[in-house]
Amino acid sequence: MDLFILCVEIFFARICDVSLGTFKTFMIVKGRKLLSALIGFLEVTIWFLVVRNALNSDSNSIFIVFAYAGGFAVGTYVGGLLAQKFLREKLGIRITITKSQSELVDILRKNGYIVSTMNAKGYKNNSKLMIFMEIDDKELPDVEKIVKEYDPNIFMVVSETIYVQNGHYKDIVK
Repeated sequence: MDLFILCVEIFFARICDVSLGTFKTFMIVKGRKLLSALIGFLEVTIWFLVVRNALNSDSNSIFIVFAYAGGFAVGTYVGGLLAQKFLREKLGIRITITKSQSELVDILRKNGYIVSTMNAKGYKNNSKLMIFMEIDDKELPDVEKIVKEYDPNIFMVVSETIYVQNGHYKDIVK
């Protein structure tokens, strides 16, 4: 029974420390250094206590290894979910359409999105319209649905926006 309890402790502690480590990595990428350092301190403290318990055990059971590795795997998954839930991103969208598809601009605007356009030249020097939008990442499925319903073959590029100054993301009135 002691081995089972030790394995359960290791498994859940690893979920905690690896989730924190994964979340910390996302925080570092987002430039939140101080909070990342605090999370890292907590992460390593948990990790140290887990390793100490695992190595000081009288048992050489493979179940300890499985608990350690299983907690790591689940912790990585949970950390990714936490980052996805709490770290919102701004996305820049560029959509290239032909002039005859310009009603897509009106459709996007009617759905509350702020849209800017610019005339562009295509591959064979043909006239195109470039649509620019800035949205919250949670709105991407809606934009994708609108564009795919309009024309599933439209060229669209989505990229993470690092910084936005002024402007609007979505109309307040729909």
